[in-house]
Order: sequence, then C-alpha cells, then structure tokens
Amino acid sequence: MNAPVTRIATLDFIRGVAILGILLLNITSFALPKAAYLNPAWHGMPAASELWVWSAMDLLAQAKFLTLFAILFGAGLQMLLPRGKRWLQSRLSWLVIFGLLHGLLFWEGDILLAYGLVGLVVWRMIRDVPGTRQLFNTGLMLYVVGSAILVVLGMASGPNPNSSWLPGAADIQYETFWRTHGGWEALRNRLDMLGSALMALAAQYGWQLAGLMMCGAALMRSGWLRGTFSVQHYRRTGWLLVLTGVAIEIPSIALQWMTGWSFRWSGFFLQVPREVSAPLQALGYAALCFGYWPQLRQRFVTKAVSAVGRMALSNYLLQTLICTTLFNHFALFNHFSRLQLLAIVPAIWLVNLLFSLFWLQLFRQGPLEWIWRRLTSLGLPAQGEDDRHHKG
Repeated sequence: MNAPVTRIATLDFIRGVAILGILLLNITSFALPKAAYLNPAWHGMPAASELWVWSAMDLLAQAKFLTLFAILFGAGLQMLLPRGKRWLQSRLSWLVIFGLLHGLLFWEGDILLAYGLVGLVVWRMIRDVPGTRQLFNTGLMLYVVGSAILVVLGMASGPNPNSSWLPGAADIQYETFWRTHGGWEALRNRLDMLGSALMALAAQYGWQLAGLMMCGAALMRSGWLRGTFSVQHYRRTGWLLVLTGVAIEIPSIALQWMTGWSFRWSGFFLQVPREVSAPLQALGYAALCFGYWPQLRQRFVTKAVSAVGRMALSNYLLQTLICTTLFNHFALFNHFSRLQLLAIVPAIWLVNLLFSLFWLQLFRQGPLEWIWRRLTSLGLPAQGEDDRHHKG
C-alpha cells in the first residue's frame, strides 16, 4: 500500500496564501499585453497611481508567491518520497501533461509544465543527497547560478528593446486580436510562447526553480516547514527575512523609476535584486504564518484559505478559467489599468474561497486533485511500488 502522507495544516494555509497571492501578478498577464508584466512603461509613462501599484506589487508580491509555491512544491516532493519512484514519476509526468494542455489550450502563462519537468529531475536529487545541509546548500548554489545568468543575458543583450518589452501599436493590436478571437491564431501564438518559455527554463529559470525545490525539501527534512521550531523563532525570523528582502529590493525599484524602465537595466540587471529578495521574503511570509499560527488557526478566513491550499491545482486552473473567460471571451483584454485589475482580484479570491469550502464539505479532495491522483495510479502495482527503495 502507498505510505500515508500526513497533512500539515499550516502548510495548507501557506499554500493557499501562495495560490491567492500569485493572482496579484497573473491578473496582469491575463488582462494586459505580455510586455506589461514587468514593464509598467510598456505604452509610455503611465499615471502616478499606476506606478505606485506596480511598485507595491513588485516590492511585496512579484516573484515572492511563485517562489513560495516552488519551495512548498519541493517540500511536497520530500514528503512524497516514501511513495516510491514509479508513483512520483507518474505523478510528475501527468503534471507535465496538465501543464502542456493548460499552456496550449487556455493560457500561455502556465507554470505546471515547468514544475513537472524540473520536478522529474529534482526528486532524484532530493532522494540521493543524504545530508539536509548539503541539500540546502546545493539548492542555494543552483538558485545563485540561475540568478547570475540574468547578468550574463543582460551583458549579451543589446540596448534596444524588443516587442516583448516595448511593443508597437501594431503588436498590441495583434495580441489583442488573437487573445480575444481565439482559434488557430491563438493556438499558434501560445505554441510560440511555450517554446520561448521552455528555452528560458533550460537557460535560466530552471536553475532557480530546481534550487528552490531543493531548499524546500531541505527545510521540510529539517523540520522547519513542519513547524517544529518555537513560535518566537518563527516570528523573529519571519520579520527579519521580510524586512531584509524589502531593504534589498527598494533601491532596485527606485533605480528602475530613474532609468525609465530601460530594457537592458530593468529587463536584466535590476531583476537580480528581486531574485535575491524573493526567497527571503517568501520564507519570511511562511515563517510569519508559523509564528502567528496560534492566532490564525482560530479564524474562519484561515479555514477558507487552507481549503484553497488543499485544492491548489483546482484553484490555480479555476483562476485561469475565470480570467480567460472575462478578458478573452468577453473581449475585455487591455481595457483595464493595473489599479482597476487589482480591484478585481478580491472578487476572484472570493470565488476560490467559496468554491473550496463548498467542495471540501462534500469531498476529501479537489476535483483536479482527484483526477490527478487517479491518473497517477494507472499502471502501478496494486500492492504499491515494488521498487520503493530502488534507486534507478
């Protein structure tokens, strides 16, 4: 039989926070041209309110919640190791398939494909590295390498921006057309963007993602992500990490303002402070959740957010369904400012929260989680993995 995996209530809550937080940035990808994701000046210098919204999101959310989710994904791989080689390979392979379908048929900003592909490599490294400190240090090294590659790419790039950073009127018109009309044109563009994403994964982002997963596995192995340290430790560590990350990134945000979001600086060199601060702030957010868990666990909203975390895959894809319907099928793409989009986010959160609470009143798992689990079990031996301890 498969070894049971004990749920950690605080991790369900933190995972829910990550899923809800990711939408703060993804809403821009759903509703605005792709250049707007990192460049607030993609169509000229915007209003001051837009710049302040961008700055706040860049400081507190950009890359932080994705980083937190990657760390939790690695922690999950560590917890699932007793299930065995074939079960993990099957589970991650199906995640790759989900991501491929999601990216091609629905939304090009998919992360599932990257997580599945990197996970298929990383789970073996997690299994085979015996020491917790060694595992963490290896993950940290990989993350640093991935961040350093940004500098190399910046040095290799020219000073003139491309259409993905500063699109022309024709580029914006074309992107609006294929997003709102769908069909073969949309599929072809999503396929092109998927190819670019895979190249970026191989060249740079994959290093960071692998490093974060390994660090998450090490923190789970050490007990830090199980909540075994004192409340005072988590509170002290959490505030220290968050404030350190904020202090690192504030100068970068200021410099991007000063350079007018120039392609070479804002697109590469000034991304590095964010990459440095993101793991610090992500772990800081997690630590604060552990530190204030005695108070948090008594609140109804905590139960609701934890339900979102238990159904992370279903809620991630539900956000895609809502946003693509709203901005693509209802042709509202490129109709809203960043500030207006930020006001839409709580309504989508409410759908996530209510759906999760309702569903878990009736079932033990989310709908996509149940399908994923059933597909994972296809072709596995009825009595569990006979190669559970085999290293292949």
